[in-house]
Amino acid sequence: MEKKNNSDSSKVDRKTVERNRRIRMKALCSKLASFIPKHHISHKDTLSQQDRLEHAAAYINDLQQRIESLKRKKEFLLGNNGSSNDHHAHINPMWDGIRLPLLELRDMESTLEVILISSIHKNFMFYQVINILEEEGADVVNAGFSTVGDKVFHTIHSQVTSSRVGVETARLFQRLKELVN
Repeated sequence: MEKKNNSDSSKVDRKTVERNRRIRMKALCSKLASFIPKHHISHKDTLSQQDRLEHAAAYINDLQQRIESLKRKKEFLLGNNGSSNDHHAHINPMWDGIRLPLLELRDMESTLEVILISSIHKNFMFYQVINILEEEGADVVNAGFSTVGDKVFHTIHSQVTSSRVGVETARLFQRLKELVN
C-alpha cells in the first residue's frame, strides 16, 4: 500500500514539475515575442507559439546581419579595413565601387541636412556648399566637420527660408553633386 502512495505522490510531483515547466516556457516565449517590433510580425491576429518563436529567430538573425553590416561600415569609415598605411587605398569590400566623396541630402519638411564625406585629399571649398544652400533658399543654422583618418565628415543643418516656396531638393542635390565631384 505504501508503494502505491509513493508512486502516486511521485506522479503528482512529476505532473506539477511538468506543469510549472510549461508555464515558465510559455511566459518566456511571451516575453521573447514582446521584444519583436510589431512591423516585423506578420499581420495575423493570433500567432501560435511556434510562429512567434520563428519570428523571434528571424528577427534576431536580421539584427545580427545588421550589426555585421554596421561594423563593416564603421571600419570603412574609420579606415580600419586591414590594408596598409596607404591612406589613398582604403576600400572595404562592402563599399567596392563606391568612391568618395559621398553626399546625402535629407529633406525634413522645413529643415535640410547635408552630409558629405570626403577625402582629405579632395579640395573643395566648404563655403561654396553653404553658398549653394543659401542660393537655393535655405539659411544655414549650423555647420561643422570632423576628420577621422583620411576622411572628412561635413554636416550642415539649414532652415528653409520660405516654407511656402520651399526648396527644390532635386536641383539642390544636383548642384552640390557637381561641386563636390
